[in-house]
Amino acid sequence: MKRVLPLTLIAALLASCTVGPNYQRPPAAIPPAFKEAAGWTTAAPGDLLDKGPWWTLFNDPVLDDLCSRIEVSNQNVAAAAAAVDAADAVVRQGRAGFFPTVDVTPSVTRSGGGGSNGTIITGGGIGTGTGTTTGGTGSATVGSTGSGTRYRITGGASWEPDLWGRVRRTVEQAKGNAAATAADLAAARLSAQSTLATNYLQLRALDAQIDLTQATGTSYDRSLQITRNRYNAGVSAKTDLLQAQTQVASTRGDLAELIRQRGVLEHSIAVLAGEAPATFGIAQAKWSPVVPAIPAELPSTLLQRRPDIAAAERRVAAANANIGVQVAAFYPNLTLTGSVGQSATTLGNLFSGSAFLWSLGASLAQSVFDGGLTRGRVAEARATWRQQVATYRQTVLAALQDTEDQLIGARQLAVTTTLRQAASAAADQTEKLTLNQYLAGQVDYTTVVTVQATALVARRTLVTAVASQQATAVGLIRALGGSWETTYRTPPPAG
Repeated sequence: MKRVLPLTLIAALLASCTVGPNYQRPPAAIPPAFKEAAGWTTAAPGDLLDKGPWWTLFNDPVLDDLCSRIEVSNQNVAAAAAAVDAADAVVRQGRAGFFPTVDVTPSVTRSGGGGSNGTIITGGGIGTGTGTTTGGTGSATVGSTGSGTRYRITGGASWEPDLWGRVRRTVEQAKGNAAATAADLAAARLSAQSTLATNYLQLRALDAQIDLTQATGTSYDRSLQITRNRYNAGVSAKTDLLQAQTQVASTRGDLAELIRQRGVLEHSIAVLAGEAPATFGIAQAKWSPVVPAIPAELPSTLLQRRPDIAAAERRVAAANANIGVQVAAFYPNLTLTGSVGQSATTLGNLFSGSAFLWSLGASLAQSVFDGGLTRGRVAEARATWRQQVATYRQTVLAALQDTEDQLIGARQLAVTTTLRQAASAAADQTEKLTLNQYLAGQVDYTTVVTVQATALVARRTLVTAVASQQATAVGLIRALGGSWETTYRTPPPAG
Protein backbone atom coordinates (compact mmCIF):
# COMPACT_ATOMS: atom_id res chain seq x y z
CA MET A 1 0.00 0.00 0.00
CA LYS A 2 2.91 2.38 0.77
CA ARG A 3 4.19 1.87 -2.77
CA VAL A 4 0.82 2.72 -4.30
CA LEU A 5 0.40 6.04 -2.46
CA PRO A 6 3.32 7.75 -4.24
CA LEU A 7 1.84 6.73 -7.58
CA THR A 8 -1.46 8.31 -6.52
CA LEU A 9 0.30 11.55 -5.61
CA ILE A 10 2.20 11.56 -8.89
CA ALA A 11 -1.07 11.00 -10.76
CA ALA A 12 -2.66 13.94 -8.96
CA LEU A 13 0.24 16.19 -9.91
CA LEU A 14 0.29 15.09 -13.53
CA ALA A 15 -3.47 15.55 -13.79
CA SER A 16 -2.84 19.27 -14.22
CA CYS A 17 -1.21 18.58 -17.61
CA THR A 18 -3.45 19.06 -20.64
CA VAL A 19 -2.07 18.40 -24.10
CA GLY A 20 -3.37 19.92 -27.28
CA PRO A 21 -3.96 23.56 -28.26
CA ASN A 22 -6.03 25.86 -26.07
CA TYR A 23 -8.98 27.34 -27.91
CA GLN A 24 -9.02 30.82 -29.39
CA ARG A 25 -11.87 32.08 -31.54
CA PRO A 26 -10.58 32.30 -35.13
CA PRO A 27 -10.64 35.75 -36.71
CA ALA A 28 -13.28 36.46 -39.34
CA ALA A 29 -13.66 39.14 -42.00
CA ILE A 30 -16.12 41.39 -40.16
CA PRO A 31 -16.03 45.01 -41.39
CA PRO A 32 -16.40 47.92 -38.94
CA ALA A 33 -19.67 48.98 -40.60
CA PHE A 34 -22.25 47.71 -43.06
CA LYS A 35 -22.20 49.12 -46.55
CA GLU A 36 -25.98 49.64 -46.55
CA ALA A 37 -26.28 51.05 -42.99
CA ALA A 38 -23.70 53.39 -41.54
CA GLY A 39 -22.85 53.42 -37.86
CA TRP A 40 -22.77 49.70 -37.06
CA THR A 41 -19.94 48.32 -34.92
CA THR A 42 -18.64 44.79 -34.33
CA ALA A 43 -19.19 42.75 -31.16
CA ALA A 44 -18.66 39.27 -29.76
CA PRO A 45 -21.21 36.54 -30.53
CA GLY A 46 -24.21 36.28 -28.23
CA ASP A 47 -24.96 32.59 -28.66
CA LEU A 48 -28.25 32.16 -26.83
CA LEU A 49 -29.82 35.56 -26.38
CA ASP A 50 -33.56 35.82 -25.89
CA LYS A 51 -34.88 37.01 -29.24
CA GLY A 52 -38.28 38.03 -27.87
CA PRO A 53 -41.65 37.90 -29.65
CA TRP A 54 -40.51 40.00 -32.60
CA TRP A 55 -43.56 39.08 -34.65
CA THR A 56 -45.72 41.34 -32.45
CA LEU A 57 -44.21 44.25 -34.41
CA PHE A 58 -46.78 43.50 -37.12
CA ASN A 59 -49.77 44.02 -34.76
CA ASP A 60 -51.67 40.92 -35.87
CA PRO A 61 -53.25 38.71 -33.14
CA VAL A 62 -53.56 35.72 -35.50
CA LEU A 63 -49.86 35.92 -36.35
CA ASP A 64 -49.04 36.18 -32.64
CA ASP A 65 -50.97 32.98 -31.93
CA LEU A 66 -49.45 31.04 -34.83
CA CYS A 67 -45.86 32.00 -34.01
CA SER A 68 -46.36 31.03 -30.37
CA ARG A 69 -47.22 27.49 -31.51
CA ILE A 70 -43.78 27.01 -33.06
CA GLU A 71 -42.16 26.33 -29.69
CA VAL A 72 -44.47 23.43 -28.79
CA SER A 73 -45.91 22.12 -32.06
CA ASN A 74 -43.35 22.48 -34.84
CA GLN A 75 -41.74 19.09 -35.37
CA ASN A 76 -38.44 20.43 -36.71
CA VAL A 77 -38.07 22.47 -33.53
CA ALA A 78 -39.04 19.43 -31.44
CA ALA A 79 -36.35 17.36 -33.19
CA ALA A 80 -33.76 20.09 -32.57
CA ALA A 81 -34.78 20.26 -28.89
CA ALA A 82 -34.31 16.48 -28.58
CA ALA A 83 -30.86 16.86 -30.16
CA VAL A 84 -29.99 19.40 -27.46
CA ASP A 85 -31.01 16.92 -24.75
CA ALA A 86 -28.87 14.24 -26.39
CA ALA A 87 -25.87 16.59 -26.58
CA ASP A 88 -26.25 17.49 -22.90
CA ALA A 89 -26.29 13.78 -22.07
CA VAL A 90 -23.02 13.33 -23.98
CA VAL A 91 -21.47 16.05 -21.78
CA ARG A 92 -22.53 14.12 -18.68
CA GLN A 93 -21.05 10.95 -20.14
CA GLY A 94 -17.75 12.71 -20.72
CA ARG A 95 -17.63 14.01 -17.16
CA ALA A 96 -18.01 10.46 -15.87
CA GLY A 97 -14.39 9.90 -16.92
CA PHE A 98 -13.22 12.08 -14.02
CA PHE A 99 -14.48 9.55 -11.47
CA PRO A 100 -13.52 5.95 -10.61
CA THR A 101 -15.64 2.95 -11.46
CA VAL A 102 -16.88 1.11 -8.36
CA ASP A 103 -18.55 -2.31 -8.24
CA VAL A 104 -19.74 -4.71 -5.54
CA THR A 105 -19.81 -8.49 -6.08
CA PRO A 106 -21.42 -10.93 -3.62
CA SER A 107 -20.93 -14.67 -4.28
CA VAL A 108 -21.60 -18.06 -2.72
CA THR A 109 -19.49 -21.07 -3.77
CA ARG A 110 -20.12 -24.68 -2.85
CA SER A 111 -17.58 -27.28 -3.93
CA GLY A 112 -17.42 -31.05 -3.58
CA GLY A 113 -14.61 -33.63 -3.76
CA GLY A 114 -14.05 -37.37 -3.86
CA GLY A 115 -14.48 -37.61 -7.64
CA SER A 116 -18.18 -36.69 -7.55
CA ASN A 117 -19.68 -33.98 -9.63
CA GLY A 118 -19.64 -30.65 -7.86
CA THR A 119 -22.14 -27.83 -7.85
CA ILE A 120 -20.92 -24.27 -7.93
CA ILE A 121 -23.22 -21.45 -6.86
CA THR A 122 -22.02 -17.96 -7.65
CA GLY A 123 -23.36 -14.51 -8.00
CA GLY A 124 -23.32 -14.96 -11.78
CA GLY A 125 -24.96 -18.39 -12.20
CA ILE A 126 -24.95 -22.11 -11.39
CA GLY A 127 -22.74 -24.69 -13.11
CA THR A 128 -22.19 -28.46 -12.84
CA GLY A 129 -19.55 -30.73 -14.27
CA THR A 130 -16.01 -31.90 -13.82
CA GLY A 131 -12.75 -30.03 -14.25
CA THR A 132 -12.67 -26.27 -13.66
CA THR A 133 -16.04 -24.46 -13.79
CA THR A 134 -16.65 -20.78 -13.27
CA GLY A 135 -19.73 -18.59 -12.93
CA GLY A 136 -19.86 -14.93 -12.07
CA THR A 137 -16.92 -14.07 -9.83
CA GLY A 138 -16.56 -17.36 -7.95
CA SER A 139 -14.90 -20.60 -9.12
CA ALA A 140 -14.04 -24.04 -7.77
CA THR A 141 -12.18 -27.10 -8.98
CA VAL A 142 -14.56 -30.03 -8.97
CA GLY A 143 -12.98 -33.39 -8.21
CA SER A 144 -10.61 -32.03 -5.54
CA THR A 145 -10.57 -33.40 -2.03
CA GLY A 146 -12.85 -31.97 0.61
CA SER A 147 -16.10 -30.09 0.23
CA GLY A 148 -17.69 -27.00 1.67
CA THR A 149 -19.31 -23.63 1.11
CA ARG A 150 -17.61 -20.26 0.98
CA TYR A 151 -19.32 -16.87 1.22
CA ARG A 152 -17.67 -13.84 -0.26
CA ILE A 153 -18.50 -10.15 -0.76
CA THR A 154 -16.01 -7.85 -2.48
CA GLY A 155 -15.96 -4.27 -3.61
CA GLY A 156 -13.58 -3.00 -6.25
CA ALA A 157 -12.66 0.36 -7.76
CA SER A 158 -10.75 1.27 -10.89
CA TRP A 159 -9.61 4.77 -11.82
CA GLU A 160 -7.64 6.10 -14.73
CA PRO A 161 -6.30 9.56 -13.77
CA ASP A 162 -6.65 12.21 -16.46
CA LEU A 163 -2.87 12.67 -16.72
CA TRP A 164 -2.79 14.36 -20.11
CA GLY A 165 -6.19 16.06 -20.17
CA ARG A 166 -7.87 13.53 -22.46
CA VAL A 167 -11.03 13.53 -20.36
CA ARG A 168 -10.97 17.31 -20.01
CA ARG A 169 -10.60 17.75 -23.75
CA THR A 170 -13.37 15.23 -24.29
CA VAL A 171 -15.65 17.26 -22.03
CA GLU A 172 -14.62 20.46 -23.85
CA GLN A 173 -15.50 18.82 -27.15
CA ALA A 174 -18.86 17.64 -25.82
CA LYS A 175 -19.61 21.10 -24.42
CA GLY A 176 -18.77 22.70 -27.75
CA ASN A 177 -21.02 20.30 -29.61
CA ALA A 178 -23.78 20.82 -27.04
CA ALA A 179 -23.54 24.60 -27.41
CA ALA A 180 -23.61 24.25 -31.20
CA THR A 181 -26.67 22.03 -30.95
CA ALA A 182 -28.39 24.57 -28.72
CA ALA A 183 -27.63 27.24 -31.31
CA ASP A 184 -29.03 24.90 -33.97
CA LEU A 185 -32.24 24.78 -31.94
CA ALA A 186 -32.36 28.58 -31.86
CA ALA A 187 -31.75 28.63 -35.63
CA ALA A 188 -34.51 26.08 -36.25
CA ARG A 189 -36.91 28.06 -34.09
CA LEU A 190 -36.07 31.36 -35.76
CA SER A 191 -36.27 29.79 -39.22
CA ALA A 192 -39.70 28.31 -38.52
CA GLN A 193 -40.97 31.56 -37.02
CA SER A 194 -39.69 33.70 -39.88
CA THR A 195 -41.00 31.30 -42.53
CA LEU A 196 -44.40 31.17 -40.87
CA ALA A 197 -44.52 34.97 -40.54
CA THR A 198 -43.50 35.45 -44.19
CA ASN A 199 -46.11 32.95 -45.40
CA TYR A 200 -48.80 34.45 -43.19
CA LEU A 201 -48.12 38.02 -44.33
CA GLN A 202 -48.10 36.85 -47.94
CA LEU A 203 -51.42 35.09 -47.31
CA ARG A 204 -52.90 38.33 -45.95
CA ALA A 205 -51.57 40.17 -49.00
CA LEU A 206 -53.35 37.59 -51.15
CA ASP A 207 -56.50 38.29 -49.14
CA ALA A 208 -56.10 41.93 -50.13
CA GLN A 209 -55.59 40.99 -53.77
CA ILE A 210 -58.60 38.68 -53.63
CA ASP A 211 -60.74 41.50 -52.23
CA LEU A 212 -59.35 43.85 -54.84
CA THR A 213 -59.97 41.39 -57.68
CA GLN A 214 -63.49 40.66 -56.46
CA ALA A 215 -64.29 44.35 -56.25
CA THR A 216 -62.79 44.92 -59.69
CA GLY A 217 -64.74 41.95 -61.01
CA THR A 218 -67.95 43.48 -59.69
CA SER A 219 -67.06 46.71 -61.47
CA TYR A 220 -66.36 44.78 -64.65
CA ASP A 221 -69.73 43.03 -64.33
CA ARG A 222 -71.43 46.43 -64.24
CA SER A 223 -69.40 47.56 -67.24
CA LEU A 224 -70.41 44.42 -69.07
CA GLN A 225 -74.06 45.06 -68.35
CA ILE A 226 -73.76 48.66 -69.51
CA THR A 227 -72.01 47.54 -72.69
CA ARG A 228 -74.64 44.86 -73.32
CA ASN A 229 -77.42 47.43 -72.94
CA ARG A 230 -75.63 49.84 -75.30
CA TYR A 231 -75.10 47.02 -77.79
CA ASN A 232 -78.77 45.99 -77.62
CA ALA A 233 -79.69 49.62 -78.16
CA GLY A 234 -77.41 49.76 -81.17
CA VAL A 235 -75.12 52.33 -79.59
CA SER A 236 -72.06 50.10 -79.14
CA ALA A 237 -70.41 47.63 -81.48
CA LYS A 238 -70.32 43.92 -80.83
CA THR A 239 -66.54 44.14 -80.37
CA ASP A 240 -67.20 46.27 -77.26
CA LEU A 241 -69.42 43.53 -75.86
CA LEU A 242 -66.82 40.83 -76.61
CA GLN A 243 -64.07 42.89 -74.97
CA ALA A 244 -66.18 43.34 -71.85
CA GLN A 245 -66.92 39.61 -71.69
CA THR A 246 -63.22 38.80 -72.12
CA GLN A 247 -62.34 41.18 -69.33
CA VAL A 248 -64.84 39.60 -66.92
CA ALA A 249 -63.70 36.03 -67.73
CA SER A 250 -60.00 36.94 -67.34
CA THR A 251 -60.62 38.58 -63.99
CA ARG A 252 -62.47 35.51 -62.72
CA GLY A 253 -59.55 33.36 -63.84
CA ASP A 254 -57.16 35.63 -61.93
CA LEU A 255 -59.35 35.27 -58.86
CA ALA A 256 -59.23 31.45 -59.07
CA GLU A 257 -55.41 31.56 -59.25
CA LEU A 258 -55.20 33.83 -56.22
CA ILE A 259 -57.43 31.47 -54.23
CA ARG A 260 -55.16 28.57 -55.23
CA GLN A 261 -52.05 30.40 -54.05
CA ARG A 262 -53.76 31.25 -50.77
CA GLY A 263 -54.62 27.60 -50.20
CA VAL A 264 -51.00 26.52 -50.73
CA LEU A 265 -49.79 29.08 -48.19
CA GLU A 266 -52.45 28.01 -45.70
CA HIS A 267 -51.28 24.39 -46.00
CA SER A 268 -47.67 25.45 -45.42
CA ILE A 269 -48.62 27.45 -42.33
CA ALA A 270 -50.54 24.44 -40.97
CA VAL A 271 -47.45 22.23 -41.14
CA LEU A 272 -45.25 24.91 -39.58
CA ALA A 273 -47.76 25.19 -36.73
CA GLY A 274 -47.68 21.40 -36.25
CA GLU A 275 -51.15 20.62 -37.61
CA ALA A 276 -52.52 18.64 -40.54
CA PRO A 277 -53.75 20.90 -43.37
CA ALA A 278 -57.12 19.12 -43.38
CA THR A 279 -57.90 20.30 -39.84
CA PHE A 280 -56.43 23.79 -40.15
CA GLY A 281 -57.82 26.99 -41.57
CA ILE A 282 -57.28 30.73 -41.50
CA ALA A 283 -60.37 32.84 -42.07
CA GLN A 284 -60.06 35.53 -44.70
CA ALA A 285 -59.57 38.92 -43.08
CA LYS A 286 -58.69 42.47 -43.95
CA TRP A 287 -55.03 43.00 -44.67
CA SER A 288 -53.05 45.11 -42.22
CA PRO A 289 -50.17 46.60 -44.23
CA VAL A 290 -47.98 47.26 -41.20
CA VAL A 291 -44.26 47.60 -41.93
CA PRO A 292 -42.08 47.95 -38.78
CA ALA A 293 -39.95 51.07 -38.79
CA ILE A 294 -36.26 50.24 -39.13
CA PRO A 295 -33.89 52.48 -37.13
CA ALA A 296 -31.46 54.61 -39.10
CA GLU A 297 -28.59 52.93 -37.26
CA LEU A 298 -28.54 49.33 -36.06
CA PRO A 299 -25.74 48.12 -33.75
CA SER A 300 -23.77 45.34 -35.40
CA THR A 301 -23.80 43.49 -32.11
CA LEU A 302 -27.13 42.12 -33.29
CA LEU A 303 -25.53 40.52 -36.33
CA GLN A 304 -23.37 38.44 -34.00
CA ARG A 305 -26.51 37.07 -32.36
CA ARG A 306 -27.25 34.92 -35.40
CA PRO A 307 -27.53 31.33 -34.16
CA ASP A 308 -25.89 29.89 -37.27
CA ILE A 309 -22.75 31.94 -36.55
CA ALA A 310 -22.82 30.82 -32.92
CA ALA A 311 -23.22 27.17 -33.95
CA ALA A 312 -20.34 27.36 -36.43
CA GLU A 313 -18.05 28.99 -33.85
CA ARG A 314 -18.87 26.40 -31.18
CA ARG A 315 -18.07 23.59 -33.65
CA VAL A 316 -14.65 25.14 -34.14
CA ALA A 317 -14.16 24.96 -30.37
CA ALA A 318 -15.24 21.30 -30.34
CA ALA A 319 -12.86 20.46 -33.19
CA ASN A 320 -10.04 22.21 -31.34
CA ALA A 321 -10.70 20.13 -28.21
CA ASN A 322 -10.70 16.94 -30.28
CA ILE A 323 -7.09 17.63 -31.28
CA GLY A 324 -6.13 17.38 -27.60
CA VAL A 325 -8.11 14.15 -27.25
CA GLN A 326 -6.17 12.55 -30.08
CA VAL A 327 -2.76 13.92 -29.01
CA ALA A 328 -3.27 12.39 -25.54
CA ALA A 329 -3.07 8.96 -27.16
CA PHE A 330 0.71 9.48 -27.58
CA TYR A 331 1.18 9.38 -23.80
CA PRO A 332 0.94 6.44 -21.35
CA ASN A 333 -2.17 5.67 -19.35
CA LEU A 334 -2.02 4.97 -15.62
CA THR A 335 -4.70 2.78 -14.08
CA LEU A 336 -5.15 2.46 -10.32
CA THR A 337 -7.16 -0.43 -8.90
CA GLY A 338 -8.20 -1.45 -5.43
CA SER A 339 -10.54 -3.91 -3.79
CA VAL A 340 -11.76 -4.81 -0.30
CA GLY A 341 -13.90 -7.72 0.80
CA GLN A 342 -14.85 -10.38 3.27
CA SER A 343 -14.52 -14.13 2.77
CA ALA A 344 -15.63 -16.90 5.16
CA THR A 345 -17.00 -20.43 5.18
CA THR A 346 -20.07 -19.42 7.23
CA LEU A 347 -22.35 -16.42 7.11
CA GLY A 348 -21.73 -15.78 10.79
CA ASN A 349 -18.01 -15.29 10.22
CA LEU A 350 -18.37 -13.31 6.96
CA PHE A 351 -18.06 -9.93 8.65
CA SER A 352 -15.45 -10.85 11.25
CA GLY A 353 -12.06 -9.17 11.28
CA SER A 354 -10.25 -12.30 10.25
CA ALA A 355 -12.30 -12.52 7.03
CA PHE A 356 -11.14 -9.12 5.75
CA LEU A 357 -9.32 -9.03 2.39
CA TRP A 358 -7.83 -6.10 0.45
CA SER A 359 -5.64 -5.38 -2.54
CA LEU A 360 -4.18 -2.33 -4.30
CA GLY A 361 -2.55 -2.15 -7.68
CA ALA A 362 -1.31 0.16 -10.38
CA SER A 363 -0.51 -0.39 -14.04
CA LEU A 364 1.04 1.79 -16.72
CA ALA A 365 0.25 1.18 -20.40
CA GLN A 366 2.07 2.79 -23.32
CA SER A 367 1.42 2.09 -26.98
CA VAL A 368 4.75 1.24 -28.58
CA PHE A 369 3.65 0.66 -32.18
CA ASP A 370 0.27 1.20 -33.81
CA GLY A 371 1.22 1.51 -37.46
CA GLY A 372 0.66 5.29 -37.54
CA LEU A 373 -2.91 5.07 -36.24
CA THR A 374 -2.50 7.79 -33.61
CA ARG A 375 -0.66 10.13 -35.96
CA GLY A 376 -3.42 9.63 -38.52
CA ARG A 377 -6.10 10.48 -35.99
CA VAL A 378 -4.25 13.64 -34.94
CA ALA A 379 -3.88 14.68 -38.57
CA GLU A 380 -7.58 14.04 -39.12
CA ALA A 381 -8.48 16.13 -36.06
CA ARG A 382 -6.35 19.05 -37.24
CA ALA A 383 -7.84 18.87 -40.73
CA THR A 384 -11.35 18.82 -39.24
CA TRP A 385 -10.47 21.92 -37.22
CA ARG A 386 -9.35 23.73 -40.38
CA GLN A 387 -12.57 22.68 -42.06
CA GLN A 388 -14.68 24.05 -39.21
CA VAL A 389 -12.73 27.33 -39.21
CA ALA A 390 -13.42 27.76 -42.94
CA THR A 391 -17.09 26.93 -42.37
CA TYR A 392 -17.28 29.50 -39.58
CA ARG A 393 -15.73 32.23 -41.71
CA GLN A 394 -18.01 31.40 -44.63
CA THR A 395 -21.03 31.53 -42.31
CA VAL A 396 -19.99 35.00 -41.19
CA LEU A 397 -19.60 36.16 -44.80
CA ALA A 398 -23.00 34.73 -45.73
CA ALA A 399 -24.57 36.48 -42.74
CA LEU A 400 -23.02 39.79 -43.78
CA GLN A 401 -24.36 39.35 -47.31
CA ASP A 402 -27.80 38.41 -46.01
CA THR A 403 -27.95 41.51 -43.81
CA GLU A 404 -26.71 43.82 -46.56
CA ASP A 405 -29.32 42.37 -48.95
CA GLN A 406 -32.13 42.95 -46.49
CA LEU A 407 -30.96 46.48 -45.65
CA ILE A 408 -30.81 47.63 -49.25
CA GLY A 409 -34.10 45.88 -49.91
CA ALA A 410 -35.80 47.67 -47.04
CA ARG A 411 -34.49 51.05 -48.13
CA GLN A 412 -35.32 50.72 -51.83
CA LEU A 413 -38.70 49.09 -51.29
CA ALA A 414 -39.73 52.08 -49.21
CA VAL A 415 -39.05 54.26 -52.26
CA THR A 416 -40.78 51.78 -54.55
CA THR A 417 -43.92 51.69 -52.41
CA THR A 418 -44.20 55.47 -52.41
CA LEU A 419 -44.03 55.51 -56.21
CA ARG A 420 -46.50 52.64 -56.49
CA GLN A 421 -48.96 54.53 -54.32
CA ALA A 422 -48.74 57.54 -56.61
CA ALA A 423 -49.12 55.37 -59.71
CA SER A 424 -52.17 53.57 -58.28
CA ALA A 425 -53.88 56.82 -57.32
CA ALA A 426 -53.28 58.25 -60.80
CA ALA A 427 -54.57 55.05 -62.44
CA ASP A 428 -57.75 55.18 -60.34
CA GLN A 429 -58.41 58.75 -61.48
CA THR A 430 -57.70 57.86 -65.10
CA GLU A 431 -60.09 54.91 -64.93
CA LYS A 432 -62.91 57.03 -63.54
CA LEU A 433 -62.46 59.79 -66.12
CA THR A 434 -62.16 57.37 -69.04
CA LEU A 435 -65.33 55.50 -68.06
CA ASN A 436 -67.25 58.81 -67.92
CA GLN A 437 -65.85 59.73 -71.35
CA TYR A 438 -67.02 56.37 -72.72
CA LEU A 439 -70.53 56.88 -71.38
CA ALA A 440 -70.49 60.30 -73.02
CA GLY A 441 -69.44 58.74 -76.31
CA GLN A 442 -66.07 60.50 -76.35
CA VAL A 443 -63.86 57.36 -76.42
CA ASP A 444 -64.28 53.79 -77.58
CA TYR A 445 -64.51 50.78 -75.29
CA THR A 446 -61.03 49.58 -76.15
CA THR A 447 -59.67 52.64 -74.38
CA VAL A 448 -61.79 51.82 -71.33
CA VAL A 449 -60.54 48.24 -71.22
CA THR A 450 -56.93 49.36 -71.49
CA VAL A 451 -57.30 51.92 -68.74
CA GLN A 452 -59.12 49.49 -66.44
CA ALA A 453 -56.45 46.84 -66.95
CA THR A 454 -53.75 49.40 -66.16
CA ALA A 455 -55.56 50.48 -63.00
CA LEU A 456 -55.94 46.87 -61.80
CA VAL A 457 -52.25 46.18 -62.39
CA ALA A 458 -51.33 49.35 -60.48
CA ARG A 459 -53.46 48.31 -57.48
CA ARG A 460 -52.02 44.81 -57.43
CA THR A 461 -48.50 46.14 -57.80
CA LEU A 462 -49.02 48.40 -54.80
CA VAL A 463 -50.17 45.47 -52.69
CA THR A 464 -47.17 43.46 -53.86
CA ALA A 465 -44.79 46.29 -53.00
CA VAL A 466 -46.11 46.62 -49.44
CA ALA A 467 -46.08 42.83 -49.04
CA SER A 468 -42.45 42.82 -50.17
CA GLN A 469 -41.68 45.44 -47.54
CA GLN A 470 -43.19 43.21 -44.87
CA ALA A 471 -41.28 40.16 -46.13
CA THR A 472 -38.05 42.17 -46.14
CA ALA A 473 -38.69 43.33 -42.57
CA VAL A 474 -39.03 39.68 -41.54
CA GLY A 475 -35.89 38.85 -43.50
CA LEU A 476 -33.96 41.61 -41.76
CA ILE A 477 -35.12 40.39 -38.35
CA ARG A 478 -33.98 36.88 -39.28
CA ALA A 479 -30.66 38.18 -40.63
CA LEU A 480 -30.03 39.94 -37.32
CA GLY A 481 -30.83 36.81 -35.35
CA GLY A 482 -33.95 38.35 -33.79
CA SER A 483 -35.68 41.63 -33.26
CA TRP A 484 -33.41 44.67 -33.15
CA GLU A 485 -35.52 45.95 -30.23
CA THR A 486 -34.24 43.17 -27.97
CA THR A 487 -31.59 44.40 -25.52
CA TYR A 488 -28.14 42.90 -26.15
CA ARG A 489 -26.56 40.97 -23.31
CA THR A 490 -23.02 39.61 -23.27
CA PRO A 491 -23.10 35.79 -23.30
CA PRO A 492 -21.16 33.71 -20.77
CA PRO A 493 -17.66 32.71 -21.88
CA ALA A 494 -17.42 29.49 -23.83
CA GLY A 495 -15.97 26.51 -22.05
